[in-house]
Amino acid sequence: MRLAKLAPTSARPVRPVDVGVLEARTLGAAYERCRQLHARHGRTYYLATLLLPRWKRRHVHALYGFTRYTDEIVDDLASTLDRAAQAAALRAFRERFFAGLQGAPCDDPVLPAVLHTVRAFDLHLGDFERFLDSMAMDLHTGGYRTYDDLLGYMEGSAAVIGTMMAPILESADPPGAREHARQLGLAFQLTNFIRDVAEDHRRGRVYLPAADLERFGVRRADLAAAPATPAVAELLAFEVTRARAHYAAAEPGIELLAPSSRPCVRVAFELYGGILDEVERAGYQVLHRRVAVPRHRRLRVAGRHWAAARTAARAERRVSVTTPGAR
Repeated sequence: MRLAKLAPTSARPVRPVDVGVLEARTLGAAYERCRQLHARHGRTYYLATLLLPRWKRRHVHALYGFTRYTDEIVDDLASTLDRAAQAAALRAFRERFFAGLQGAPCDDPVLPAVLHTVRAFDLHLGDFERFLDSMAMDLHTGGYRTYDDLLGYMEGSAAVIGTMMAPILESADPPGAREHARQLGLAFQLTNFIRDVAEDHRRGRVYLPAADLERFGVRRADLAAAPATPAVAELLAFEVTRARAHYAAAEPGIELLAPSSRPCVRVAFELYGGILDEVERAGYQVLHRRVAVPRHRRLRVAGRHWAAARTAARAERRVSVTTPGAR
């Protein structure tokens, strides 16, 4: 499970957007579809984006829509496509995306918003290539031997999503912010792998490194057999410590962002890190249920940062304008 599914999601799989003959195919409509996808399937992340200035939100929604749509091509348990058909669908989506960047007509309900965001911020196309490459890996790779091997996958599936977001969030030190954003992407994804280990196993994948399973005497089959054994609990505790190291490496980057972006990222940081707290609170019994940060805590954390977000956004609008030649 990848970064596109960072937040608790509904049980319903994503379906193609139902575009009737009267439904608008404008750029604004594409952004609205991305926003609705985000609101429906990425509730915690969506909550955090509400703290951003309005003009930034739609670009974050667009990138979420891109990653969510791609993720569902390879990850929808309800899909009737076989591996070959999934690979073909992923290639077709990739071709539409890059053709659109070259100016080709884009008859797609979501991609126009993504293409507009890429152009608006001159986002690194290499990040998108690496992301799509990692999605393709999920069609033929069911596990990773070492953590270094897993990092190679996560560089494309998670780290690049952090670096895609960095220009939208703005920073006085873009190179520094980019590395911290990369670390935050890795932290979020490893949190996913810990929380969703049983669900990923049902998809035929074990993202936790095989070397770690061997170290703690865990077999792949043990990850699908609730309750978690003491050995599985020890394995998950080890991975929680590893994830927290990524959070620690990412945290200094929050202060490098524009003040109006910090509350959003701080809320996401606290809530996704809070998933690890819930894993521990559950005694690492995550094989039979999906732990989540309680709704009241999500709202409390967001509320704590709401005033700072509004103050920063207002401060950015207090500007002076002079005309050429004015004294």
